[in-house]
Amino acid sequence: MSRCRLSRATALAGYFGLLGWLVLWFTVLAPPADTPVVLPLVFYIGLLLFALRGVLHGRPYTHAWLSMLALLYFTHGVLEAWGNAAERAFALTEIALSLVLFTGCVLFTRCRMREIKKAE
Repeated sequence: MSRCRLSRATALAGYFGLLGWLVLWFTVLAPPADTPVVLPLVFYIGLLLFALRGVLHGRPYTHAWLSMLALLYFTHGVLEAWGNAAERAFALTEIALSLVLFTGCVLFTRCRMREIKKAE
């Protein structure tokens, strides 16, 4: 398997893993007690859904800005792990998935941009 395909598979695994994990976390495992469930879903899931089309089509620019968005989820996971002991395991999973997403997106963008420059 080529590096581009492997990094794209990593980015897809991180993307869909994070997407599924956040839905599961905020709806089934630990729904928020003080706010409606739809608010965290709209914020956290809605941001990820903006990148869906570009990720599915393998666009390097979408992967580039999605890598920066992955840092937001990493930060959220760190803050939750630090400040909320009851949901620490959930937050550590979010940290791991956001790191997989970040790594896959950065490597795919780098690899794909090299391929584009070679073709020119």
